[in-house]
Amino acid sequence: MICCLTAGMFLCGCSGRAAKLEHPYSFEEREFPIEAEEAEREHEALFASDLCVVNDEGEFNPADTTSEAAALFDISGQQVLYSKNAFEQLYPASITKVMTLLLAVKYGNLSDSVTVTEEAMITEAGATLAGLKPGDTFTLEQLLYGLMLPSGNDAGSAIAIHMAGSIEAFADMMNEEAQKLGATGTHFMNPHGLTDENHYTTAYDLYLIFNEALKYQKFRDVTRATAYTANYVDGAGSQMTKTWEGGNWYMVGQRETPEGLVVFSGKTGTTQAAGYCLIMASRDQENKEYISVVLKAPSRPGLYDNMTKIITKIVD
Repeated sequence: MICCLTAGMFLCGCSGRAAKLEHPYSFEEREFPIEAEEAEREHEALFASDLCVVNDEGEFNPADTTSEAAALFDISGQQVLYSKNAFEQLYPASITKVMTLLLAVKYGNLSDSVTVTEEAMITEAGATLAGLKPGDTFTLEQLLYGLMLPSGNDAGSAIAIHMAGSIEAFADMMNEEAQKLGATGTHFMNPHGLTDENHYTTAYDLYLIFNEALKYQKFRDVTRATAYTANYVDGAGSQMTKTWEGGNWYMVGQRETPEGLVVFSGKTGTTQAAGYCLIMASRDQENKEYISVVLKAPSRPGLYDNMTKIITKIVD
């Protein structure tokens, strides 16, 4: 078990794609002028005093999971309970939408009316959609459910364009927020997670982003929902209704949660390049909370097999 260590925000960066950092927060091995080192250590305490930090993955058995990366964090006790390739840069698929939702609840006005534009339409084959059409008008709050429950890539684009004016400008917002959170192994190109070689993150960075997002009640409300019905106006001015449903197997009853745990938040993601991915939050019988993440599992059943193996460590 690795206890929370203090860490500096600017000393955990990754260079190059698919980089693996063996000691990303090892300040002892770095040489600084005395003044700079003292200032850095003051920043450490402020930045990571309440975070879990992976210092050494050697004590964990990588064979416990078959996914490319996986991690389990006790966010109540600031401890790392499992970590495998936590700093390897990988495609996050629709887990990207966690950052999109975070920005919306942190900086957006949820009562805003958002009219869907042609630019928000997604034409990539196989992309998951919320079924939006140009001219449809939703509130920003409604689009958050369209973003997360059916994993609507079109909803992600509509949110991005409304908040920032363009996909590119919103991606800049995402990257700025990632840097603020210390997620320096991350780079976003879009708000939904469709594959781009310059769109990547790490299991640890996703923990940092999800941990921040859980501080907002609206994020919790949206991500714990398993179904949502939106009443909206289409381009012709007609009143319309659309219902979206979630796909987290634990939350919809398709996979049994280990006894003693409740899954209360999460986001799945799947593309051919990313494999099967899932980040989620669970709570034990003492109301302690945990964040778990699995990236690049070989199949959907395998994704939940891997996730069950790591969250079982909470109650073992």
